[in-house]
Amino acid sequence: MNRLHSAARGMTLVPPQQVTLQGVLGDALAANRSGRLSTFVVDEHSAPISIFSQAHKHQNHEGDWYGEHAGKWLSATARAVAQGGQPQLETSLRRVADWLISQQDDDGYLGNYAPERRFTVPQPPKPESWNGEPALRTWDIWTHSYLILGFLETWRALGNAAYLQAACRIADLCWQALQSGIDITTLGNHHGMSATVLLDPAADLYLVTGEPRYLALAECILAQANSNPRLALLDKALAGEDAAFIATGKAYQLSWNLVGLAKLYKATGHDDHRQALDHLWHNIREQHLTLGGGPWGGVAHRSREVFNAPRTFFPQAYVETCSVLAWMQLNRELLAITGHARYADELERTAYNDLLAAMAANGEDWCYYTYPNGRRVHTTYWRCCKSSGAMAVEELPQVAYGIAADGGLRVNLYGPGEATLLHAQAGAVTLLQATRFPFDGTVTITVLPECVAEFSIGVRIPGWAMGARIEVNGQPEAAEAGADGFVHVQRTWQSGDTLCVQLPMQPRLHRAANINVQESRAPDGSPVAQEVLRWEYVGLSYGPLVYATGLIDGYKTDETVRLPDRPPSQWLQVGEDTGEGAPITVQLECRGPLTFEPYYRCGGRDHGSWRLSWLSLAPSG
Repeated sequence: MNRLHSAARGMTLVPPQQVTLQGVLGDALAANRSGRLSTFVVDEHSAPISIFSQAHKHQNHEGDWYGEHAGKWLSATARAVAQGGQPQLETSLRRVADWLISQQDDDGYLGNYAPERRFTVPQPPKPESWNGEPALRTWDIWTHSYLILGFLETWRALGNAAYLQAACRIADLCWQALQSGIDITTLGNHHGMSATVLLDPAADLYLVTGEPRYLALAECILAQANSNPRLALLDKALAGEDAAFIATGKAYQLSWNLVGLAKLYKATGHDDHRQALDHLWHNIREQHLTLGGGPWGGVAHRSREVFNAPRTFFPQAYVETCSVLAWMQLNRELLAITGHARYADELERTAYNDLLAAMAANGEDWCYYTYPNGRRVHTTYWRCCKSSGAMAVEELPQVAYGIAADGGLRVNLYGPGEATLLHAQAGAVTLLQATRFPFDGTVTITVLPECVAEFSIGVRIPGWAMGARIEVNGQPEAAEAGADGFVHVQRTWQSGDTLCVQLPMQPRLHRAANINVQESRAPDGSPVAQEVLRWEYVGLSYGPLVYATGLIDGYKTDETVRLPDRPPSQWLQVGEDTGEGAPITVQLECRGPLTFEPYYRCGGRDHGSWRLSWLSLAPSG
């Protein structure tokens, strides 16, 4: 198993203002900005913001999580504004951020709870519910965590020190609360994970300011998280525990905690943090993702939003869009820390599949849950996932390109667009991607350096691309990946040189099984396990895209099929691509043909449409 590299071998991600994404991802960004970001919040009178008014907060005893939307909107909108060309969003961002600061209390409190319900007030200990929820439920720390991140992004986009100061004042209040003896795991559900997410903004503040108390705050949060026996975040990870059995296994909260741990590793370089991240990333990657790259749950007695038990498969299980955001952020951090292509692979897989599959084309409507096999349902006004999805879309420009520690340039995501990267000898280097990716695997990168110079450009060969080829100015180059997973093309680059990456696309079949095992003992007392049930399934992908079909014969939610005993190339027919991915017809001997299309757009991205990415296989014996 490959391990995380040291932080010194990492990658500097290119700021969003230097990146332009076009094609499918560019369309998603444009829709996000004209849809969700422009309509959900406009000014201080917008419902998600007005709940922070002094008049409202002093009578709010509900203790729910609606305050999170403010910080999420600040984060996503600030990133959109940072790219430029968004004057209306910039005006709204500045107005909302300034108004929120005007509602901040003298002690730094900026939540929306009545004074007696705030995280600074100790609550009487009472038994926890089944999911580790304190008797007096609170999301106060959760809301403040998003506010810190939102103000940090606003400060980065607009440069006003008042926004950084507002974030620092919140963190100072959190530090004082923990110094007074409050245990942070008593301030959130899921055995504290909904409060220990503060680890992320605390570590971020330290990386920005260098202020020692924010590092102390982050380390205190981790220590308290680790001391809670039901959570024991660091100890369980180091012991090789599965993500499903850390606290409640809540996918969103656990992944967000890991984002914070990654930032703390950036700050300290502690090897045990690196080992914990490495184990849990591989565990989630290998055991807890759908074919489309989304963390999933919802099988049997497990809550719909927690990781399924390892090696569990069920095509009607759930992917919460919030967990997609946190998984993408974790891969963003690990890509920056290590510079390894595997994290870019996961970002690309999730973005083109489960993220886009949750988003409607209008940029306003989102699915709370997506299912490999299930109905598309656009969620309601206040649901958390609408803001998480908007944040996740705005992650894309900043992870698309990078500069390695050795100065080499990296292309992390494929898709039409351009970026300008800085190189010590070549100056500003513009990379223009001309491609129809993800629908076609030919990517032509035109290199435009300010000065003729020698440097490397790193490109990825995804695992699905068998027989990939690379050419420079029409001449073949070796396509062997280096230790960081990128193919390094090192040469003296001149303006107008072209780097062509050819990634052959073929339909691929994927097998999965839902297995039930009965445990018993042999006559000699030794343990034995007997398989008593097995349901097998087959799925389909094409290049980076998962494919799906609608209701079978217009009304059936499942179909049991027998696959032909011939090479798939003889019965999987790729049709003509008319713009957004070629249809694939599955020619079966047991029934009429079935037509598959890219999962994210199957059913037209309309509310109520059905998508089936797995078909049942007939028993083999």
